[in-house]
Amino acid sequence: MSDKSERLAELRAKHGRPPAAPHEPKHDAPTAREAQPRFRGLESGHRACQGCGEALAARLVMECAGPDVMVANATGCLEVFTTAWPQSAWRVPWMHSLFENAPAIASGMEAAMKAKGKNTKVLAFGGDGATYDIGFQALSGMLERYHNILYVCYDNEAYMNTGIQRSSSTPHSATTTTSPAGKERMGKRHLKKDLLSIIAAHHIPYAAAASVAYPQDLQRKVRYAMGIEGPTFLVIHSPCPLGWKHDSAATIEVARRAVECGLFPLVELERGAVTNVMPIRDARPVTDYLELQGRFAHLFNGEDPRAQEERDHLQALADHNIQTFGLNGEGDDPLDTSGIAAVGRGGPVTGRG
Repeated sequence: MSDKSERLAELRAKHGRPPAAPHEPKHDAPTAREAQPRFRGLESGHRACQGCGEALAARLVMECAGPDVMVANATGCLEVFTTAWPQSAWRVPWMHSLFENAPAIASGMEAAMKAKGKNTKVLAFGGDGATYDIGFQALSGMLERYHNILYVCYDNEAYMNTGIQRSSSTPHSATTTTSPAGKERMGKRHLKKDLLSIIAAHHIPYAAAASVAYPQDLQRKVRYAMGIEGPTFLVIHSPCPLGWKHDSAATIEVARRAVECGLFPLVELERGAVTNVMPIRDARPVTDYLELQGRFAHLFNGEDPRAQEERDHLQALADHNIQTFGLNGEGDDPLDTSGIAAVGRGGPVTGRG
């Protein structure tokens, strides 16, 4: 028996499966399938763009949420690409709401489950437009009323579904169709809204930031939030190749650099207080993050003196985050930005340490 056959036989015995029949193909497909989650609330076959960070984020959330959940989904990319009539990629009870009222719809769903004496967890999903802007009033009310709901914001930093218009989550200096770079200004003039601090001011049990570049960390935060009775909040940085103008294969690298430079700190807050952060082992310069995205291409125009000024501004914002949250790591840490990225679902990821 070959080494590969022996390994498959050991894996079959470990998982209580009978020995392979003589005619059964001897390959790794069964073990690969066994490594997948037992339940996927969001199935493949949807219509997301290649490299869509939001689709990956939603898949990771639903893997941890399990089958006994209900979802209220605000209008936006996630709603559109998962439910093109007459098909749906959702395998759980799911309701489409307007841009502005997913938290209110979720509140009603949660109240209905309580009236029925059921423990079904309700999740509410929205993009940054539906969360930072249009639906913020309903979100604040949901948190204040203390509904037992996990709200997840898939933050791709603009209104991508309607034409890449700027939102209050769009970073300073990024260009969009409504904040174009030109003679008058270098992209968006305003700062990205610090939504996590605003959410934390509601003194809810748990609020956190996550990134698709760190799926283990993301899913740990989902599991923790799912176990809490009361309102919880998670914002997930979700690159959009179309709106950010980066290669579809670079989504994870772009997301990772946002964390490594300090522009998107991964922090956790409980009752308004910071309780945990992901340390940065070797902080990158902000330009390492900006240079991969066409929405910041104007900041690399050597003939425009404003370009350097705006790069310096963004670097100062990143430095402020690193100092405020104490993100500088000390030595090799298995849970810092490099250590946690070196562990994949099936074992070590090559090339990262």
